Amino acid sequence: MTHRSGRHFLQLPGPTPVPGRVFRAMNRDVIDHRGPEFGRMSLGLFEGLKRVFGDPAHVFIFPSSASGCWEAALVNALSPGDRVLLWNNGFFASKWGDFARELGFDVEVLTGDWRHPADPGRIAARLAQDREREIQAVLVVHNETSTGVTSDIAAIRAAIDGTGHPTLFMVDTVSSLAATPFRQSEWGVDVSVCGSQKGLMLPPGLGFCAVSDRALDRHRDGAPTPRAYFDWTEMLRENERGYFPYTPPTTLLYGLEASLAMLREEGADATFARHTRLAEATRRAVAGWGLRNYCQDPDAVSSAGTTVMVGDGEDAEPFRAAVLERFDMSLGTGLGPLRGKVFRIGHLGDVNELMLMGALAGVEMGLKISGIAHTTGGLAAAAEFLAAADSPADA
Repeated sequence: MTHRSGRHFLQLPGPTPVPGRVFRAMNRDVIDHRGPEFGRMSLGLFEGLKRVFGDPAHVFIFPSSASGCWEAALVNALSPGDRVLLWNNGFFASKWGDFARELGFDVEVLTGDWRHPADPGRIAARLAQDREREIQAVLVVHNETSTGVTSDIAAIRAAIDGTGHPTLFMVDTVSSLAATPFRQSEWGVDVSVCGSQKGLMLPPGLGFCAVSDRALDRHRDGAPTPRAYFDWTEMLRENERGYFPYTPPTTLLYGLEASLAMLREEGADATFARHTRLAEATRRAVAGWGLRNYCQDPDAVSSAGTTVMVGDGEDAEPFRAAVLERFDMSLGTGLGPLRGKVFRIGHLGDVNELMLMGALAGVEMGLKISGIAHTTGGLAAAAEFLAAADSPADA
């Protein structure tokens, strides 16, 4: 192995680059997880997470990936064999349905076009047909990481309310939280699921379930689905005092404290504006290369990541390999049926304009050396946009 100078560009839509401030916060001695200092820290974390999610009743923190919290959401709020309605418009939506099926729930799938967001009208139409009220939860991914398509969660909630159906509303916010506005209480989301390694700017290892009072009531009153590690009841009892029912990942919680402070200092509006600005610059670069954004709805384009199509008969995987080997940059692969057909550029988390321009330069050079058909105007288009856009101080 030889030393490579400079830094690796981790330009995935997750995991995202971890700020030095977060790493430094994690480089501390582990403290007693039953002691008063730890309890005070954890209570502050719960409050900080509630601000980021948009004022849910509580946010559970699990030592897991976000996939673990898919499971936690299902087994804590539903009873064995309950029917759930899943909107499938991407790889991760499909995987959440697989989890529910493996756990013994009756999964009904509304299949959407992966290049478009969830359709509130179709969801409402299916709920209106459910006169026996058998559907106990609707599952939707806010920002589908595999496709770069964002769904309108507020519109889906309004559509559900229009039917009068009492179903729970569960939302995957894994790649949207802290990159795209999400207002859990205002939008009537009962359970939202997230992980630490994207907009929250942490290493992988923490999963979050943000829950409404309604979801907690369903948890307490429903016939219990088997659960142990992910049980909300014991977590709630311990969380009230700032503790956990098992040994927590203390150093990751130190990092979470730092990342929440960074988000608070930047301010939510500025954070969202930064992501919007970087995403638009990326889309202009894609258009300048003569390539196509996988998302076909201009109102649903992602602020977290852009999924880029290569030409018919071309393979995105040798291009990704060339970019990694020559320029030390990781781009996202195509997932599931999109393997080889797309590559993904992440622009969420601790990323600024110059970091993005470096990433886009790597893409443009990689397109050239790998022989992907393109034009050379992408980098210039992104630079022109970013130079003309409001600076963070003006936003």
